[in-house]
Amino acid sequence: MAAMAVAGGGGGLGFSLNLSHHRRPSSIIISPSSSLSSSSSSSSSRRFRKAFAVKMTATLDEKTKSYSLRKSEEAFNIAKELMPGGVNSPVRAFKSVGGQPIVMDSVKGSHMWDIDGNEYIDYVGSWGPAIIGHADDEVIAALGETMKKGTSFGAPCLLENTLAELVISAVPSIQMVRFVNSGTEACMGALRLARAFTGREYIVKFEGCYHGHADPFLVKAGSGVATLGLPDSPGVPKAATSGTLTSPYNDLETVKDLFESHKGEIAAVILEPVVGNSGFIAPKPGFLEALREITQKNGALLIFDEVMTGFRLSYGGAQEYFGITPDITTLGKIIGGGLPVGAYGGRRDIMEMVAPAGPMYQAGTLSGNPLAMTAGIHTLKRLNQSGRYEYLNKITSELIDGILDAGRRAGHAVCGGYIGGMFGFFFTEGPVYNFSDAKKSDTAKFGRFYRGMLEEGVYLAPSQFEAGFTSLAHSSEDIQQTIAAAEKVFRRI
Repeated sequence: MAAMAVAGGGGGLGFSLNLSHHRRPSSIIISPSSSLSSSSSSSSSRRFRKAFAVKMTATLDEKTKSYSLRKSEEAFNIAKELMPGGVNSPVRAFKSVGGQPIVMDSVKGSHMWDIDGNEYIDYVGSWGPAIIGHADDEVIAALGETMKKGTSFGAPCLLENTLAELVISAVPSIQMVRFVNSGTEACMGALRLARAFTGREYIVKFEGCYHGHADPFLVKAGSGVATLGLPDSPGVPKAATSGTLTSPYNDLETVKDLFESHKGEIAAVILEPVVGNSGFIAPKPGFLEALREITQKNGALLIFDEVMTGFRLSYGGAQEYFGITPDITTLGKIIGGGLPVGAYGGRRDIMEMVAPAGPMYQAGTLSGNPLAMTAGIHTLKRLNQSGRYEYLNKITSELIDGILDAGRRAGHAVCGGYIGGMFGFFFTEGPVYNFSDAKKSDTAKFGRFYRGMLEEGVYLAPSQFEAGFTSLAHSSEDIQQTIAAAEKVFRRI
């Protein structure tokens, strides 16, 4: 897949990077409480005492130690008794890459530290939100000031207006916006809104695109569903997915056939404009334009799920980058600056269907909470400064070009691409245009590569079927160290 670069000019980068922010923040030692200590006869309390006994500090000579995950292993073994699979989101369990899942202790800038003291250059970025870097000093300071006023009001606050104005001014399709608490919630609201506005039931989604874990979307989904090789999830009633139609990504003929066989019945087409939940897959030239034309011709709505691509490919997201304006857009991740958030927005006449302005009901206890609004405001303001996306494009192109070149020189079949601060690569000759192509990847080899990169101090997404992310905190040194690590690992595997 050919690499793609961010459009737009501008004079220079307009800022410099201070590498001192990569210093590890102070660790916290957690001790068992007296109440836990006094319950020695309980097996549950024994587990908790053992959990707290896993020290959260690293020694100063960590650089000289051999790579070890002993403390992570201890913590994860305890976690498996407390939480399903030991995690609160499936892909973190390392099922598809093998080896020991890592328990993290702290993050700063472009780096992470685990509880064994190992340091990593991070290309997951909390799955996308950390676009200006982890634990940014300005964001942390602003959150501290906001917390003095309270963490949640359950009532309107001025910060909601400020973030809404920033989102509306940036994203071409959004004239009104509703804040929620996650990408899943945003997509649920967008789907219900599309059906309410059109009075139709069917939706079209694309194989390998992930729009959260709501029942109607768990049909040929990506992300963790693809990572774990799961079929459509048990517990989802047939009735919940009976209105969901699917097509391979980048396949216009199938979309046309679906509209032909369901004339006047399709409410919307929803997609990731650039797929990130099957790995990084870009749209073929003309694909998004054709979807816009097909939906308009048939009275259906076009929904861009920009939870991942929003404010990452460009300040106005994928729709600004490609010049295609959908009817509804979902957002998340970056607009909360690392705090839980989501949003859906679109044309004013559509959004006025949402309660209390209209009859389509949707609500949320913590929606628009002042902490998420504060982090989002400061993140978006930073992203709107001169040269930010040019810098992201520069370092991401260097990274993916360097990794692909290293892999090919070592005799491996690899392909990949990037746009802005989002990238991905596959262990297959390619090109990769859809999920079926992505599944041709050598996932066993990716697993070996992944574990090798961990040992070299590089943290990638623990799945062949997830995109990677760069940030403004990544330095040229980070990129070169990562490429050098990839060269070593490619030779070893």
